[in-house]
Amino acid sequence: MQKPTVPTDPLRPARMAALPLAILLALAAAPVVAQDEAPSVTPPGLPTGVDWTFNFDATMGAFSFANSYYANPKPEEPSGDLSDNWMEASLKPAISGVFTTKGSAQFYGTLSGVGERTYGAGPSVVGEDASSFQLDELSFGWRSGEKNARDESLFDFTVGRAQYQLGHGMLLWDGAAEGGTRGGYWTNARKAFEGAAIGRFQPGNHKFEAFFLDKDDLPEADSSTKLWGVNYEYLIGEDTTLGATYLKLSANDTAPQRDGLSVYDFRVFTAPFDSMKGLSFEAEYAIEDNGNALDSTAYNVLAAYQLDNDRWKPKFSYRYAIFEGDDPTTAANENFDGLLTGFYDWGTWWQGEIAGEYFVSNSNLISHQLRVHTTPNDSIGMGLILFDFTLDHPASLGVTSDDVGTELDWYMDWSVNDNVTLSFVAAYADPGAAIQQLSGRNDEFFYGMVFAAYSF
Repeated sequence: MQKPTVPTDPLRPARMAALPLAILLALAAAPVVAQDEAPSVTPPGLPTGVDWTFNFDATMGAFSFANSYYANPKPEEPSGDLSDNWMEASLKPAISGVFTTKGSAQFYGTLSGVGERTYGAGPSVVGEDASSFQLDELSFGWRSGEKNARDESLFDFTVGRAQYQLGHGMLLWDGAAEGGTRGGYWTNARKAFEGAAIGRFQPGNHKFEAFFLDKDDLPEADSSTKLWGVNYEYLIGEDTTLGATYLKLSANDTAPQRDGLSVYDFRVFTAPFDSMKGLSFEAEYAIEDNGNALDSTAYNVLAAYQLDNDRWKPKFSYRYAIFEGDDPTTAANENFDGLLTGFYDWGTWWQGEIAGEYFVSNSNLISHQLRVHTTPNDSIGMGLILFDFTLDHPASLGVTSDDVGTELDWYMDWSVNDNVTLSFVAAYADPGAAIQQLSGRNDEFFYGMVFAAYSF
């Protein structure tokens, strides 16, 4: 991909974002009345006896990407050519209600809509000003009054347009596609599946789930991905969770590897030593089996240690992750399908604010991640993440080198108050020989982002 034309005024995105960001900062400065300062009042026109909650989320982000390179690593969520400078904004109003019966059982429901827009991107798949406003959540449910030892309902059932997350989101988290004609490629404000039915049974330290999920795809990239699954989790104390999941998928001809696919996933998240609570481990292993259409595996392991006695409470971690690539010498397709992954934390599971967002996916990829996260005070969290990326099978992409490159990300999240959070990212990436062979380029990448989020 050729480098797009750089705007003559490199500060234009920041100036365009100044007014919306100023509005969000003004909201941050405004006093907020706590909900417990006034008695609950049923809004006019709504049924009494229901605990109503109103939420409103708004975001605005300005992005700059020097020597930008877009390879659409998420085929169902195309970024298109966003140019070297662009902006995104979103709005999400929501209302939810809970009715509690005399037996303490609850009926609940949620309704929300999301508007997203991409500004200033060059003419491409997303268009000059891609935007959309549509329904996000519309779900109803019932949960039993009987609780387990963790004060969770023994039974819980949800149907409609709803969210669902599996573990830390490596396979299942994001139920709706962004980018393309909807806009908001990075913002990703929508999370709900187009259709969902989720049942939970949670006795003691056990969790059993059965679910059906239908992804809300872009109209221009609709794979008709649907799945059903069963999930089991076992909690050991407060610091260890073991999980095992089976998924069965269907899809149309745009994603033939998913039609009939079986997925087996096993994971553990643990801090096993009472005398060393700061030491934690994570591991996840996934098998994808669909005959020659897809026969692949992926796994990751992470070790972390947090120093609680230091004022900044630094947390150091190392993660190794491999997502199998296709071996051209075999009849089967071994390219791991990242399915419906989502953002759990910085670097998880979009690996790298440059590479993971814009030109690599969780397929045919091996990554080493070194991270240090600090909390200078109760309002600020920031850190550095270093990635080293290589290809599992270079030949499947027609290149001879497995060196994708290295990337260093700095991030900071600042909670201005209970309602406003500002996020900042500065990133650098040095493309390896594999990217140079694929794109014909060897320019270093520089990336910056300022993102403001308001939530009420």
